[in-house]
Amino acid sequence: MLTDIEIAQSCDMLPIGEIAAKVGIGADELEQYGRYKAKISADAIKRAGENEDGKLILVTAINPTPAGEGKTTVTIGLGDALSRLGKKTVIALREPSMGPVMGIKGGAAGGGYSQIVPMEDINLHFTGDMHAITAANNLLAAMIDNHIQKGNVLDIDVTNIVWKRCLDMNDRALREVVIGMGGKINGVPRQDGFMITVASEIMAVLCLANDINDLKYRLGEIIIAYTRGGEPVKAKQLKAQGAMAALLKDAVKPNLVQTLEHTPCFVHGGPFANIAHGCNSVQATRLAVKLGDYAVTEAGFGADLGAEKFMDIKCRMSGLRPNAVVIVATARALKYNGGVAKDELKSENVAALKAGLPNLEKHIENMQSFGAPVVVAINRFETDTDSELDAIKECCAAHGVKCALCEVFAKGGEGGTELAQYIVEAAAEKAEYIPVYDTESSIKEKINAIVTKIYGGEGVSFTPATNKQIKRLEELGLDKKPVCIAKTQYSLSDNAKLLGRPQGFTVNIKRVRISNGAGFIVAEAGDIMTMPGLPKVPAAENIDVDENGVISGLF
Repeated sequence: MLTDIEIAQSCDMLPIGEIAAKVGIGADELEQYGRYKAKISADAIKRAGENEDGKLILVTAINPTPAGEGKTTVTIGLGDALSRLGKKTVIALREPSMGPVMGIKGGAAGGGYSQIVPMEDINLHFTGDMHAITAANNLLAAMIDNHIQKGNVLDIDVTNIVWKRCLDMNDRALREVVIGMGGKINGVPRQDGFMITVASEIMAVLCLANDINDLKYRLGEIIIAYTRGGEPVKAKQLKAQGAMAALLKDAVKPNLVQTLEHTPCFVHGGPFANIAHGCNSVQATRLAVKLGDYAVTEAGFGADLGAEKFMDIKCRMSGLRPNAVVIVATARALKYNGGVAKDELKSENVAALKAGLPNLEKHIENMQSFGAPVVVAINRFETDTDSELDAIKECCAAHGVKCALCEVFAKGGEGGTELAQYIVEAAAEKAEYIPVYDTESSIKEKINAIVTKIYGGEGVSFTPATNKQIKRLEELGLDKKPVCIAKTQYSLSDNAKLLGRPQGFTVNIKRVRISNGAGFIVAEAGDIMTMPGLPKVPAAENIDVDENGVISGLF
């Protein structure tokens, strides 16, 4: 079989204007980046807002293996399958970060015959959104240090600056750095650090903003540091929000591309779900809902991360409500959750798979608790056996949930027809919206609700430092906001080694901080890293480009 990039490069793409026309967007409403990608104008977004809403389908997954389980592949394949059924369909996805592309996981544009294109562009520089976010983030960092050196009128405590620099690459050496070295001319020496761009609050702000004015307001509300008296200092006090918004004026507009089968797809915003809120932009998802009879979107990693944050953060802030939820499961991930080592997942092991099924069962229960109908999609791999697939189907039947075998990787939209039919039926049912917690509850109550109801833990422990952080947020009146928990994606708990459906565990919250511009509280659990590192053999080692500019090695 051809590689992902070879399949993508052999695709006969349509001019992006033809893709836009499918959903009623005119040529004068596009800002083209070459022939096959474009941004959507603010006027088009405003005009589409008058349309009736289509059905919103959320795609999530069980807890994955380190290689991922093809959630984006299924999302794209489902969109193509719905199109094959004659449904006017629009897909809304996140933008890939170059960290994972060059690291262990590879790209995030789907795979096999279920991809979005131009695949190389999407996985690399695309339309420059990641660079714009990085620039806006680091402009604010530069203005902070400049302000301190030039007199520090705001009385910023240099030991309590909470704004970090960022870079869209896995670079562990930058997690902790010292800046301002080399004498007074180079600034005030202090400890600093970098996070990956997708973990920046600027990314969350861009993804949750309704328009450029909302973006500018949120940028101004970002808390960058605290004074020596303990009072918060916001970006607007540095008069930084205007320049940051100027850098983001194009990045805030959704990007339009296409699938291999020419289904329109908005790709916009890319926060990780293990260290951020894990959903593409509100503008892109809302636009997909307004332009399609069916809008298919995804939320990062397992349903305990991305889907919970989709429901409790994105839906709460935007008014979006899913009409149905797809949970992607794979035989290999269930075997992994049943205790099989990564290098043995290709071998049949029905007993281990059955031992891992409680993980799927918990995710089904969680998604049903939010009030939307649930369908399970088995993303089939060539090493799966009939006995393993039958065991998954039996589990779903026992829980009264429809289960579709999904072969979109090998067959494109044709391989997702059964799933698409089930989704049409599910989306016609009555859906409710039942969040996990009330934002008026205390911070500890909200965290405890997520841990006990979604993760299945017994409770939460807080360090003395965390208790102080929570108390201070309450004193500042910043506690009545949704909570975004940063934790490992490999377990329902905060311990990556506790696979399956662990019982009796306690989640340890090591830090609580405010993302005031984004509008949520971040609780960091376990040993979560906001700047990942590269593996021993990075994917970058296999990526190359020839004399004609043709890229190889991307997957």
